[in-house]
Amino acid sequence: MTAVLAPRELHARYQKTFGRAGGYLPRNPLAIDEFQKGLAQRAADLKEELDPSVRDFAALLHSDGIVRMYVEKMLREVPEEHRHIHSLDELVDYLNVVVTWAPGFERDPRKQIFLPMSALFGYMRLTPAGMVVFRLPQFNDRLRGVLQKWCTYLNSPESTHVLTTRDGGWFSQPAVELNKLYEYECWDHRDRDHWGFSSFNDFFHRPVKDEYRPLAGGGDPGVIVAPNDGTVYNIRRNVARQADFWIKEQYSLETMLSGPECGDEYVNRFVRGDVYQAFLSVNSFHRWNVPVDGTIKHLEIVPGLMFSAAENETPDPETFTHSQSYQAHVNTRGLAFIECGPELGNRMVCAVVIGMEEVSSISWSVNMGDTVQRGQELGYFSYGGSSMALVFEQGIVDEFTVPANDPHEHPDDGPTVFVRSQIARAR
Repeated sequence: MTAVLAPRELHARYQKTFGRAGGYLPRNPLAIDEFQKGLAQRAADLKEELDPSVRDFAALLHSDGIVRMYVEKMLREVPEEHRHIHSLDELVDYLNVVVTWAPGFERDPRKQIFLPMSALFGYMRLTPAGMVVFRLPQFNDRLRGVLQKWCTYLNSPESTHVLTTRDGGWFSQPAVELNKLYEYECWDHRDRDHWGFSSFNDFFHRPVKDEYRPLAGGGDPGVIVAPNDGTVYNIRRNVARQADFWIKEQYSLETMLSGPECGDEYVNRFVRGDVYQAFLSVNSFHRWNVPVDGTIKHLEIVPGLMFSAAENETPDPETFTHSQSYQAHVNTRGLAFIECGPELGNRMVCAVVIGMEEVSSISWSVNMGDTVQRGQELGYFSYGGSSMALVFEQGIVDEFTVPANDPHEHPDDGPTVFVRSQIARAR
């Protein structure tokens, strides 16, 4: 028998999701209903055949009995008043719409939908069956193909139609104010078509002017700087090699820092070290910088999950507040291992860049073996939600100079940090 979630429980879970915390999804969950209803008409108007990536996804739904069972079950577990997707074919048709969707700007925070795929999956992935299906490897592999196609579209000139000054465009006055576009290099190119951007992703990871992100500490290597703009999610000290990472705010180093290429080669160096994690909001600067002087010892991108959230054995909406530490272990993520210089005892820091929701891709701006300095560009995210963690070898950090988030507050109420600002002091 299918257990349908109560609407109150569903709304509570929704409010704690990363997309909601990062400002990518609306404060009012009823806007998700309107979005999904609108997809029906868009799908009917779309005359093209299924995109090959969506067709492959559909083939899995119809050929793999286990996947089909859980997908159909999760659709039925959504409360009837919020159930606007009733079948596998409707899910596929709506996904086919989203794969060529460049998000427009919405000034009303109660209606903002900047992550269309998260809005499509918005309710269903929070159901008991949804918790299972979004962890199935075969489901995620096909879904990753759809996301890669979406990234290709967002990298194309066709996606620039939302880069305008018109209402709903990213250069409209409310969007300029929200994103502080006057701090970015594009502000000096407003006379160009689309302000000089070649695609939506080109706009998303736009460069910021150096004077708006000054490097803290001058030449002092003991000042550790923020790798990204964002909101502080968590600070943990004395972290164990192995822990129950699915429990809120726990970190397990051997899971978090291991990848197909490096295994757990570096894990022992970080046992009893420290973790700092901050997430990027929709209006954050989406390029990341090097936090310490050192040498890039290893770079790797670890394929993982995209839309999975932590859960509890008992219904607990608050669990969703704490999914970011869980997602640091299971989501698609990049690992950049940096060996510090003698000033920091030749110890190691790992920057863990985490794709949240439908992050399209992770790109490095450095190579293995490079000597890097604090504040130098490390890489950037293409469109989607994202978080970033720094894992420090024990003995590097004397004190964190930014406050930790209050665990009783909503995660989007945590302290704000800016890339290149000081977050800690070394011993």
